[in-house]
Amino acid sequence: MLALASDVGWSQGAPQPSLGVQSPAQQPVPQGPAPQPIEPPPQQPENPGLINEIGKLLEKSKSILPGLKSPGETMDDLNSRAKDAGESLSNMARPSIMVTGRAACLVSANGAPDCKAGADRLCQTKGYREGKSLDTDAAEKCSPKVFIPGRKREPGDCKTENYVTRAICQ
Repeated sequence: MLALASDVGWSQGAPQPSLGVQSPAQQPVPQGPAPQPIEPPPQQPENPGLINEIGKLLEKSKSILPGLKSPGETMDDLNSRAKDAGESLSNMARPSIMVTGRAACLVSANGAPDCKAGADRLCQTKGYREGKSLDTDAAEKCSPKVFIPGRKREPGDCKTENYVTRAICQ
């Protein structure tokens, strides 16, 4: 105990304690060193090892990958897809039939054959309203001059005609 008491210094103006018992109000409070702010430990240099590189990769992948949907959002998405699929099935449920025949395709403004009109005509001959072409055929139609022996063929002597041969009608 004496070693502890020697560490504590008394101020010069304070009376020296007697060896008797003192009241708590008279006992001096020892002054300890002032508390110092706690500093964070110094940062360790970055470790260029495999584990550190994998950690960096995982951090980057969080920003690249899309976030997960909540269960409610997932159910809403599934419900809208099911509704779209139901509408597609109801469109397919309309009665349609495949017909065969031969209807000429009109030539459009750019020179390509327009077989939608030919498919519609083919279906109308079978009693349906409209159609979509499934199969087409092409034939070359030439002037009789082409068959004269010894005559050279000229560019305007023949033309290609397209026909719808099969169509789906509604």
